[in-house]
Amino acid sequence: MADAAPMGERAARGERVPTGEPAPRSSRFWSRWFRIQYRMIRWLDPLIRAWLGRPGLADTVELVVPGRRTGRPRSVLVGLLEIDGRWYVGHPNGPAQWTRNLEAAGRATIRRPDGVAAEVAVVPLPQGPERTAAIHATFRQHPHGGRQIYHLAHAHIEAVGAFFRLDPLGLDPLRPSAAAEVEAAST
Repeated sequence: MADAAPMGERAARGERVPTGEPAPRSSRFWSRWFRIQYRMIRWLDPLIRAWLGRPGLADTVELVVPGRRTGRPRSVLVGLLEIDGRWYVGHPNGPAQWTRNLEAAGRATIRRPDGVAAEVAVVPLPQGPERTAAIHATFRQHPHGGRQIYHLAHAHIEAVGAFFRLDPLGLDPLRPSAAAEVEAAST
């Protein structure tokens, strides 16, 4: 039975509301494609980490999050998206082990290739404009190849992707201007 709440209330709760367009649907093809692609990336992870910090990996950072069962730090390479000064990460094929850990922990550490790290709070993104903006940012910010795949699989990603906003806790060491901003504010 359909929800009798007004569409504005349903949208505020993060639910998809009818807009005259069909809702995005998951795709068996793209689900399989992403599973195969990410298995290959896991296999290549040691080579990618050795290359990290060199030109060509664009927005790649290491995300360290406690395991939801063991509490042991788990590390994964992700593309860090930035929109209007806010950070986002996501997985195009729905929940994965690292996204489940991220959601359960509610906090993580981002480590750039140069070793600079920042603690972040994790905010899961429900269906809505902020999540859609994060998905669309992948078209512009991911390295060549990734952005084309995201564009082609857009409807699937909209339907099942798991995306998060990462809010820095305290001083943001990943932004070179952060210390200067704090110093200017205190004078």
